[in-house]
Amino acid sequence: MGVRSRVSALFKRPEEFDLTSGGIGKPLFFLSMPIVITNLFQTAYNLADTFWLGQYSTDALAAISFAFPMVFLLISLGMGISVAGSVLVAQFTGAGEERDAEYAASQTVTFAVIVSFVLGIAGYLGVDTFLSLMGASADVLPMATSYMEVISLGLLFMFGFFVFVALMRGYGDTITPMLVMFGSVVLNIIIDPFLIFGWTVVENAPLVGTISFPELGIEGAAIATVFSRALALVVGLAIMFRGNRGVQIHLRDMAPDLSYLRRLVRIGLPASIEGTGRALSMNLLLVIVAMFPDTVVAAYGIGTRVFSVVFLPAIAVARGVETMTGQNMGADKPNRAAKAAGLAATVLFGVLTLAGVLVWFTAAPIADLFTTDAEVVDITTQFLRYVALSFGFIGIMRAYTGSFRGAGRTLTAAAISVVMLGVIRFPIAWFAAAPMGESGIWLSFAVSNVAGALIAYGWYRRGTWQDSNLTEAKVDIDEAGMEISADGD
Repeated sequence: MGVRSRVSALFKRPEEFDLTSGGIGKPLFFLSMPIVITNLFQTAYNLADTFWLGQYSTDALAAISFAFPMVFLLISLGMGISVAGSVLVAQFTGAGEERDAEYAASQTVTFAVIVSFVLGIAGYLGVDTFLSLMGASADVLPMATSYMEVISLGLLFMFGFFVFVALMRGYGDTITPMLVMFGSVVLNIIIDPFLIFGWTVVENAPLVGTISFPELGIEGAAIATVFSRALALVVGLAIMFRGNRGVQIHLRDMAPDLSYLRRLVRIGLPASIEGTGRALSMNLLLVIVAMFPDTVVAAYGIGTRVFSVVFLPAIAVARGVETMTGQNMGADKPNRAAKAAGLAATVLFGVLTLAGVLVWFTAAPIADLFTTDAEVVDITTQFLRYVALSFGFIGIMRAYTGSFRGAGRTLTAAAISVVMLGVIRFPIAWFAAAPMGESGIWLSFAVSNVAGALIAYGWYRRGTWQDSNLTEAKVDIDEAGMEISADGD
């Protein structure tokens, strides 16, 4: 078997496997593997900006560090629309209601445009206030502001691409978004240095002379990000309008339907709360960490970055479970959805536990990759070892919260995350930090990871999520794309 054949065997189009019948392991794998790679591309995307700005200046690197939390917050506030659209498309696809899936996707795109425009304007107007509250210094604030002003004005393109990924995933196609993301990342990496540092070409021919492009600094990084995402969105929209890969959208279905907006809000608002809660909880933990010396702050930053890489498979599989649950709920097969969630939880627990054991034994070398400060290495090693053996429990929680979202129980998924982060992790870190020092913060991660898994599993076992079937309240559409009735809203 050649290399191309081996690679092709890892990826299959939605029509090559059935999410609602047959085996569970293979379709879940084929759904999740492209999401893992897409997430790795996203990581590369962020690392490219970080690398080039690190070459530009330390202040620019600090500025983007302050800007990222604001970007994450803006995306989190609007992410409910994409989650709702993905869930609806999945359930209608599973029920064989192709026309309703198309209408759901079209309406999601419409309201995503509106929401991203509003959030972008709000972000542009409030950037100074937000960054000042975050504690940006006088040297860093102007750069961070310039970066976020460009990002805010281009939020439509960044958020629009996330919506494209979500809608395609709901249909069961995770390969196409992966390929589009790859092109976007390559473009961003190529144009980043030219826009940040500028460039000059000297031509001896008398009619040409010197051609140059100004140095834009951190604004150049923002422009590169927005431009590459804008191009990716254009490609994504073209794919969805053509409809030959994944769900199709239609202009006739894109007139704002307020009754459908209520449905999107009802499903998506809890997901936005969940994402926003995660962003705020990390910022609140930073308040506690900032009470300690800079070595502890550096160790915290290294540790959380390591976790973000380790947990990529859990996030990807959770998205796959979300789609499988959605389609099987639409096909009126909740038992199959439960089996998918159980399999995902078992596999993730095993894989992440093994990863945790590996991290526990190699914590010091891992920390040494990020810093030459011996004290920071020691503290980071302690952090990683406190949390490493609880990695498997994150896999369990992610699998079941993904299934809750796929079933339309986004409020339940949000409640579990809020309890885990706000009711368990933050209070433990706050009260344990005084007697135990930074070890109290590390302990809060381990305890909350285990507790989150137990809560998610116990809640899922109640089975109340099986009563949720969004297709029973579907909107009937006539051939011209006009709404006839909207039951159940």
